[in-house]
Amino acid sequence: MAQARGNTRQRIQDVALDLFAEQGYEKTSLREIAERLDVTKAALYYHFKTKEDILIGIFEDLTRPMDDLIAWAEGQPRTLETKQEVLRRYQVALRAAEPLFRFIQENQATVRELSVGLTFKERMLTLSDLIQEPDLPMTDRVRCVSAIFTLHAGTFFMQNVEGDPEDKHGAVLEVALDLISQAYSAH
Repeated sequence: MAQARGNTRQRIQDVALDLFAEQGYEKTSLREIAERLDVTKAALYYHFKTKEDILIGIFEDLTRPMDDLIAWAEGQPRTLETKQEVLRRYQVALRAAEPLFRFIQENQATVRELSVGLTFKERMLTLSDLIQEPDLPMTDRVRCVSAIFTLHAGTFFMQNVEGDPEDKHGAVLEVALDLISQAYSAH
């Protein structure tokens, strides 16, 4: 029974995320989610009381790898190799959470107003702090932050560039690793 309930919750979240991406969060109703799933609104309410509850569930599931990465990185030595591994692992997490990040990109105003937006921002700041050192010159700190955003841009905007997806992801990671290496090369 718990497995079936877990699958139902996952189906609800997947369908809701598709609808949020198609129509926008604000324009999607619980009724539309229920209709797309071919269930009653009461069945949907059993799992989630509000659209925000669905979104919180989606964020929790898809940001768990990010939390795991942060916990891992906090226990590692603050070496260039660790920072490079953080970027490698973050790219894997980004690729797994691509639908969520696409939603965030397309619904920034809504996300900012929801509690999940704040926790996501905190995760990004923590991740940024983990790959840079406070004594780095500003140019090198910008390189570190740019490495993270290179992964973001590469995950989402490279979809529109011709080429093999694995080649594109490899090139994006190479650029991010180059940025972090440059930031630490003189130190």
